[in-house]
Formats: sequence, structure tokens, C-alpha cells
Amino acid sequence: MDRKVFTAIGLMSGTSMDGIDVALLETDGEHITRLGPAETYAYDDATRERIRDAVRLAASLPPSFKIPDALDDAGRLMADRHAAAVLKFLVTNGIDRHQVDVIGFHGQTLRHAPELGLTWQVGDAQRLADLTGIRVVADFRRADVAAGGEGAPLAPLYHAALLRSAEGLGQRRPAVWPVAVLNLGGVGNVTWVEKPENPEILAFDTGPGNALIDDWVLAGSGARCDLGGELAAAGRVDDSLLAEWMRHPYFSQNAPKSLDRDAFAQCRPEGATLEDGAATLTAFTAASVAEASRQFPQAAAEWIVCGGGRHNPALMQALRERLGVTVKPVDVYGWRGDSLEAEAFGFLAVRALYGMPLSLPSTTRVKTPQPGGRIFHVMG
Repeated sequence: MDRKVFTAIGLMSGTSMDGIDVALLETDGEHITRLGPAETYAYDDATRERIRDAVRLAASLPPSFKIPDALDDAGRLMADRHAAAVLKFLVTNGIDRHQVDVIGFHGQTLRHAPELGLTWQVGDAQRLADLTGIRVVADFRRADVAAGGEGAPLAPLYHAALLRSAEGLGQRRPAVWPVAVLNLGGVGNVTWVEKPENPEILAFDTGPGNALIDDWVLAGSGARCDLGGELAAAGRVDDSLLAEWMRHPYFSQNAPKSLDRDAFAQCRPEGATLEDGAATLTAFTAASVAEASRQFPQAAAEWIVCGGGRHNPALMQALRERLGVTVKPVDVYGWRGDSLEAEAFGFLAVRALYGMPLSLPSTTRVKTPQPGGRIFHVMG
């Protein structure tokens, strides 16, 4: 079936709460035909703190509780910040808004608890459509959770599409298969791909990504992250504490499975120095990825890493040591590791326009391939 190729902007504000990624691509929902520009717009400290406040409030509410006005305010804030990012992106790159068919708007995850039947992403999608003059697809996860799925991760179909579309985009493909695409944002997630021509994939959240490290460093020094992995490199791993954390029941669950950002919030190296705590938490992320690899139908011959974690040399080295195979940043294949999730939601927005599945039984545990997303048209 020949489908129209749409021009889409994807937006992502992740669990690291560092800013908004904006990326443009052209796709028919199956293949990616062109990757346009991509930009990141950092949050100011006040916005970041308002997001943290909303996350804390959401965590305190019972599942049946009506979303309070404070979270409605957070939704408007997210719409305004994303609209400003889109409008600046269009001006910076000389793009007329009429050239863009759709915006994929993930919003900000405040709480993700599929075992309770809920996943909360805030962001006033109608407001975003009206402010930008471009129709918006949002609310990507709810339909999957309502159908019994985990609601996450949702980027795997895009990972598979990128591998399938590599030659047309002038990108390289890995020379050995299967491949594991590891995203290290606040939470880690992985997509196992047997080979690009085969639609068989497996995806799930691996465990902590950068969130625990970032929170530890922020509390101990006021810095937003362990820049360059320097703290972890200077510290010593507490092996007994790491072994205790690895007994968390999540690691014994079968994939597909997913996590909330703060699912491991109790895993704090209390009493440790800043450096030793960073080293132990970095080892925890790497160990959880290695444990996740046991779930694959066949061992991955190579791991390619996207997200902010790939900028941390200490974390990348820990992954290489624990996985025992080649671990590379996705950039070596021509992928844009900082904008990959934004691209994914532009891709998923086009799939939503066509009513195509956004998730599969092997990516979210949903019973059948599940479409999703809600379309918001510009009013007036």
C-alpha cells in the first residue's frame, strides 16, 4: 500500500527533565524518507523545579484521584514551553508552519504505573495546536495501558524503522546481528532487533538510566549531572550495596515490562562520598542493562546507545565491561542520539494519522498490535 509521506515535527521532554528536543522528519509511517533539522531547548531552573513539583504531587495521589488544578497548570506550562520551542525551531530553520503536517507531542510524564492502569503525561495538546497553527497528535500511551499493555517503551518501532531505512538515509547499518538499541535517558530501555528485514523485535525498560545518578549529584553538589562521568571515575563501587539493589523484584519479571522514573528511588548510597555514590549508581545502571540482556531470544552481537547516557564515558565503559561485546554510541551509524526520541514521536504521530499500531505484544505486552494517540486540530 502506497501511503503519503508526511512532514512531522516530534517533541520530547523526558524523565531527565533537562529540556525539549525538537526534530523534523518525513515518513509514511513505515519508512523514514528524510531527517530534517533537530534542536534542543533547555529548561530554565524554574521550569525544571515546577516539573519536579508536579511529579512529586502526582506520586502522592491515589490512582482514581481527579487530576488537580496544579497539574492542569503544569499541562498549560508544558504546552507554552513546547509551543515556544516549535516556533523558535521553525524560525531558526526557515520552515513555514504550513510545510508541517503534524506535531507529535509526548508531553511530560508525571507518573507511570501500568499495574494500576494509569500513565500520566501532562501537556495541553489543544493549546499547543492553537499556538503553533499545526495539528497535534498526543496522548500516545493511554490506549495501550487501557488495553492491558505497559504503555512503554514506544520508541522501538522507530528504532526498527531506522534500521530498515538506513540505506535511503545515507546511514550505515551494523555489520553483525542481532542488535540491541539502548536508550539511556532517566530510565533505560532497550530494543532487540534480530535483523532489519525481520519485523521481530523485543523491547522493555531495563532499569535505571541517568535519573538516580543525576538526583544523587544534584543533591550532593547542585550540579545537574555527573559531567563526563568524572565523579564516578574517581569513586569506588560498593559491591555489597550493588548486589542488594540487584535483588529488586523488577529484575526477575519477564519482558516486556516498564518502569516509572522513581521506581528505584529507594536505591540511594546513603553515607557514601559523592564520588563513591556516583560510581555505585553508575555500576547499577550498567548491571541492570547486563541483567536485561538475559531476556533476549538470542544474545545481541552489538549494542548501540542513544540518549544522554552515551555522553558519560564512565557509564559506557561499565557497559562494555559487563556486556562483553561491542558497545557504540548510535552517532557512529549516522543516528542523532540526542533527538532520537523526538524523532520517534514524530514518526508515531504519522502512524496515528493512519491508524497504524504504535505498540506490539513484544514491546508493551499488549494482547494485539495497538493503535493510539489522539488528534487535535487547530481551532478557529
